[in-house]
Amino acid sequence: MKARLDRQTIALRVAKEIPQGSIVNLGIGIPDLVSNLIPEDKKVYFQAEHGVLGFGPVIFDEDRIDWDYTDAGGHPVEINPGACFFHHADSFAMIRGGHIDITVLGALQVSERGDLANWWFPDRGFGNIGGGMDLAVGSKRLFVAMEHTMKTGEPKIVKECTYPLTARGCVELVFTDLAVIEVSEGGMVLKEFAPGWTASEIQALTEPTLKIAPDLKEIEL
Repeated sequence: MKARLDRQTIALRVAKEIPQGSIVNLGIGIPDLVSNLIPEDKKVYFQAEHGVLGFGPVIFDEDRIDWDYTDAGGHPVEINPGACFFHHADSFAMIRGGHIDITVLGALQVSERGDLANWWFPDRGFGNIGGGMDLAVGSKRLFVAMEHTMKTGEPKIVKECTYPLTARGCVELVFTDLAVIEVSEGGMVLKEFAPGWTASEIQALTEPTLKIAPDLKEIEL
């Protein structure tokens, strides 16, 4: 079986895509690894829906942890100079007002039109709406970071989502353990591939027909 990128490497590729000075919200899972992978010379302002703007990397040193300061996933984080804290309602006013430059979310399914399904597990009978719907609609750009397939091998990039939707037509870029795929008006475009993989092998694990970017290349970190 061919090697796939690990979750840390997917997050590292996402971090490379985030421009200097961006206000960024991170979902739970692979997305919340991104805050630890921003280069020191790049200034990014991380926002979380429970009411914080300006946090930094997750803290792993037990002696430095302060559980009053966490990201949306409940991980203890650094608080950068100039960070601010505010009411939950003000946080969602920020999100709904279009003030988040980029949101990075995980997904259960992404359709060829960029529809997102990430809040309900039909097979398990549970889910949590959370802030995902507001973020998917309110952010200027939405990235998805996820494994390319289910554990069963079924595609997560599909022609039509069969899971309940979070939002329609919201996804711009999909970062997986196999590829970087852009959602365009003309369909999905394969931009980058994981080392050792070919476009045809990635297509075999992807339901929609992928267009091949003229500058298709191996994922670079």
